[in-house]
Amino acid sequence: MLHTKSRRTTVAVAGIAASALLLAACSSGTDDGGGGDDAEPIDAEAVAEEGGDLLIWGWGNAMEPMVEGFMDAYPNVNAELVNVGTGTDHYTAVENAIQAGSGIPDVIVMEYQAVAQFALNGTLADLSGYGADQYAETFTTGTWDAVQFDGGIYSLPMSSGPMALFYNQTVFDEHDIEVPQTWEEFLEAGRALKEADPDAYIANDTGSANLLQGLLWQQGYQPYQVEGENVTISFDGPEVQNYTDLWQQLIDEDLLAPISDWSDEWYQGLANGTIATLVSGAWMPANFESGVEGAAGDWRVAPMPQWEEGAHSSAENGGSGLGVVDASDNKDLAYAFVEWATTGDGIDTRLHATFPSTVADLQSEEFLSLESDYFGGQRINEVFAESAANVPEGWSFLPYQVYANSILNDNIGTAYTGDTPLAEGLQSWQDALVAYGQDQGFTVNG
Repeated sequence: MLHTKSRRTTVAVAGIAASALLLAACSSGTDDGGGGDDAEPIDAEAVAEEGGDLLIWGWGNAMEPMVEGFMDAYPNVNAELVNVGTGTDHYTAVENAIQAGSGIPDVIVMEYQAVAQFALNGTLADLSGYGADQYAETFTTGTWDAVQFDGGIYSLPMSSGPMALFYNQTVFDEHDIEVPQTWEEFLEAGRALKEADPDAYIANDTGSANLLQGLLWQQGYQPYQVEGENVTISFDGPEVQNYTDLWQQLIDEDLLAPISDWSDEWYQGLANGTIATLVSGAWMPANFESGVEGAAGDWRVAPMPQWEEGAHSSAENGGSGLGVVDASDNKDLAYAFVEWATTGDGIDTRLHATFPSTVADLQSEEFLSLESDYFGGQRINEVFAESAANVPEGWSFLPYQVYANSILNDNIGTAYTGDTPLAEGLQSWQDALVAYGQDQGFTVNG
């Protein structure tokens, strides 16, 4: 029987206890035929037809139709879907089950930012031995890079979050503001909006690591270099200065609303036009439709502003894959589900519940031609698909990225109140990440 628990999904992820997640949490389970570079690929179709029991942990609207679809396609499979929570709750529950040695899920949702962390601590099975490397061209660059760690493949991509600029066209038209194509034009738009309406802001204060990292990723900058337990962290270089210089001006000139993401005030600001833009991922339209009430038809989507005129570069923000738990007693069937859900017929079961990571779907005329009523009939998937195609290669996350993101605002938050220069806050974050990594047993340079 399929069990689900309804819970609102949020993008922000709080810190997770280090003892549960990092080097001390290494674990291994029974290997029943796949995983690792030395194993032989399995016949996933045959494994699924033979069937068996699966315990799948995950959240979001995509999971239930996928699990039900897999059981419909393979009647000998009995899959149970359980939502143990999102983000921190989910990951902590996974580690607790492994530590206890019982109730261990076979398949888990894994946000891209957490893949390296759970690959290194042994939670996730390496899918290379199953033949997962054959799908290198199946997925977008950003998502395929995100599921790899230290030569292994630790999830297969499910959803993606190519970034774009959401803007309130009604507000822009009212004040004769052009949609910014560069970040310098974004700053100028903020100034023009503030002059026209002192109560309006081009964006809001945000201590979002996803946004910060996206603005660096867009420039091809890679602040994290990870080779196993050797980590280098560096927020230094002209790309970082581009970011801090621009955002410092937005702060100094009071162009950002003093409102945090995901708060009631934030939704209200997006709804009433006092927050005029948002830079976010392709999963955001669902949040507009459900949370930004009364603004249907006002908003549109455009490519991210560029750091250089004429450039076409973007980044990823969010998204997740499906991983096989290494301690599972049924890894072959678990992999068969993951492969079906991310590369096979499972994609169609949730294509409208998540933004896809598969190149073929992002190039499909049926997908691209969908018109969004909320966004004034705009074919918004065209913008997101172009964004996904323009994500620079080579990005990697820290093996303790979930924790890192959770403390960002502790270090740069005072920059938004004017008490600390943003560049100093960023250096403080780097120092904290270096110290934390060293405390957890990593060799960290920074």
